[in-house]
Amino acid sequence: MKDHTVAVDTATQPAGLTFAPNFNVAESFIDRHIAEGRGDKLAIRTADGDVTYATLADSVNRAGNALLGLGVAPGDRVLMMVKDCPAFFYVFWGAIKAGIVPVPINTLLRAKDYAFMIGDSGCAGLVYSPEFAAEVEPALERASRRPGVVLRTEGTEGCLAERMAAASATLATAPATATGDCFWLYSSGTTGTPKGAVHSHRDMVVTGQHYAVDVLGMREDDVCFSAAKLFFAYGLGNGMTFPLWVGATAVLWAGPPTPQTTFDTMERFKPTLYFGVPTLYAAQLQALEKETRDLGSIRYCVSAGEALPADIFRRWKDKVGAEILDGIGSTEALHIFISNRPGDIKPGTSGRVVPGYDARILDGDGNEVAPGESGQLMIRGGSTAKYYWNNPEKTAATMVGDWLNTGDTYIKDEDGYFHYCGRNDDMLKVGGIWCSPFEIEAKLVEHPKVLEAAIVGRADDDTLIKPEAWIVLKDGDDADEAALAQDLLRHCKEGLAKYKYPRWINFVEELPKTATGKIQRFKLRH
Repeated sequence: MKDHTVAVDTATQPAGLTFAPNFNVAESFIDRHIAEGRGDKLAIRTADGDVTYATLADSVNRAGNALLGLGVAPGDRVLMMVKDCPAFFYVFWGAIKAGIVPVPINTLLRAKDYAFMIGDSGCAGLVYSPEFAAEVEPALERASRRPGVVLRTEGTEGCLAERMAAASATLATAPATATGDCFWLYSSGTTGTPKGAVHSHRDMVVTGQHYAVDVLGMREDDVCFSAAKLFFAYGLGNGMTFPLWVGATAVLWAGPPTPQTTFDTMERFKPTLYFGVPTLYAAQLQALEKETRDLGSIRYCVSAGEALPADIFRRWKDKVGAEILDGIGSTEALHIFISNRPGDIKPGTSGRVVPGYDARILDGDGNEVAPGESGQLMIRGGSTAKYYWNNPEKTAATMVGDWLNTGDTYIKDEDGYFHYCGRNDDMLKVGGIWCSPFEIEAKLVEHPKVLEAAIVGRADDDTLIKPEAWIVLKDGDDADEAALAQDLLRHCKEGLAKYKYPRWINFVEELPKTATGKIQRFKLRH
């Protein structure tokens, strides 16, 4: 990638980056590649065909013109319930270049969720893939207001594809600033109403430079495949903004990410960087016990969404040969802000702070804790959302000055590595001592018969909180559950502090999770 300077005359510019006073990020991620001679290079690869950088730029302009032509105005919001396909890129970047605010939405949600977001966002437009019509169309009926523009991406008269074909391939870039509103992402809303995190034009530049380049060493000849979907922050970076930042190639798979579909995609398109989540890595390892797949193209793997157990890291490296770089990010921070990195990996930890970010761990009184002590993780960096739309209370609680309250409990060790303990409200106090559910879960997953585990707090007969385990066994395991429970207790007692072993063990078919793979522990509590 050629040097690309983006320059801001603000007092709060991100470390090492400057932005021009008039800065629309679509020029840096789309138009720049034509000027730098990448027009014939593949930007996107899919099972249905490939897209060059020249076609991408042309289609982005056509999509932006189509939205403007339908009456969507600069500053308006457009909700996107769009699968992982080239149309996602066209709508997202076409909107930004035209001054419209795109809002990608989780495509696994239900009509009631979509109805809330339609009303909450006050969107002027909505674009959706035909596959999601069964939830989107009822949502439009029950929403408190209906957007003026509703488009299917394809397959019907007047659809987006048809309107793009008739639109001009030339689009003037709307004026913008690095800190101006650019796009939104709704939080998963695992324990409450989803919140719209408002991101600025500069935010994708910050994550692209500080994580993709400075941590991963991503380069122009990389091929990126993300099992995590584009609709949420982790997948948005992995599968779209990172490859576009360095002029690389993105591989998209529209269907659900299973071991079979991800392996097939990797064998066909030969990605050099693969992005997954711990649940999927565990399922893929189980599949690799029964078959051999060609994953030799992969240079590095990345994991986020939940902390990666050290045992999964070791087994994946032994089986596949590539290391998994685990990290932590969030919707509000846009991507990963603490990470392991090539040549600097400590299995079982989230790694060290990513360049361009600061982190601190606070106790209940707001004071920084000493190394080795647990507390509330706060982070600061140039990619954090400015505020939650229409939610000043949550904004005040989460965006504390320049700092972002992650809601996670962490320990920083003497060497600067961050150890995940759980969400702030997941921590257990057992025998007067704070206990991390993740530590017990990681120990349980080391057992050869365990696929996944979740730990929650449960009151015993004396109303004292103790750990309770919920276990998913590997496929085809017909073990005697009573005998296995005793073996798991022995396994935990031998490997953990004596007070941390689970007092109850439940075997279940699956664990409740968000669409991004995070275990919803609150659903397991009694």
